[in-house]
Amino acid sequence: MARGHKPPSQRQLRVGEELRHIIARVIERGEFRDPDLVGRAITVTEVRVSPDLQNATVFVIPLGGGDCKPILVGLRRAKAFLRHEIGKQVQLRVVPNLSFEEDHSFDEAGKIEAILRSPDVARDLAGGAPSEEESDGA
Repeated sequence: MARGHKPPSQRQLRVGEELRHIIARVIERGEFRDPDLVGRAITVTEVRVSPDLQNATVFVIPLGGGDCKPILVGLRRAKAFLRHEIGKQVQLRVVPNLSFEEDHSFDEAGKIEAILRSPDVARDLAGGAPSEEESDGA
C-alpha cells in the first residue's frame, strides 16, 4: 500500500456496494436512450467511493468482453440520469459525482492464471524449491 493511503472504511465499502447494486439495476432495466448503451450487457464490477463520499469511481466491463470505450462514453453522457436514480434510492447528504473506468482486474487475473499454468511454474511446484544446501552447490 502506498504511503499515506488508508484502506477504505466500512462506510465507504458499504456505500460503494449499495451504489454498485443501484447502477447495475438501472443498467439492467435498460432505461437509457443513449445509442452506445441500448441493448448492451454491461457488468458493474466495483464502485470505489472517496473518504468524503463526494466522488465515486464506477468500474465496468462489457459482458462477454469487447470494446469498452463506447460504453464508457455512453455512461459519461448518462451520468446525470444515474445520479438522479441514485438520489431517489439512497439516503446520502450528497449524491457522489460519478466517474467511469474500464475494469482491468479480469485481464490481470488472466495473466496471473497463465503464469501459474506455465511449464516453468508447474516444474517448480512439482519438484519443490531447491534447499539452500542444493543452491549453494554442496
